[in-house]
Amino acid sequence: MARMLIIKVGDRAKVAVRVQEVLTQYGCNIRTRLGLHEFHTECEDRDEGLIILEVIGEAQEIEKLKGALEAIESVKAVSVEL
Repeated sequence: MARMLIIKVGDRAKVAVRVQEVLTQYGCNIRTRLGLHEFHTECEDRDEGLIILEVIGEAQEIEKLKGALEAIESVKAVSVEL
């Protein structure tokens, strides 16, 4: 079974450093990371990103990671098991 965390980061310029700090804190639980960013020049106030993580470890650690990310303003995370 593969466990994934899909993370939407709104207002990247404002929160990217805090998101990176959390990801570094839980680095042992991250097997694979794919980051995509999106900036629409026609919508200057829209600076969003998407991070897809393949995560490993105990379910409670993954939930802590998810909670730490969602505690950051404009960040939303969803867990998926495949």
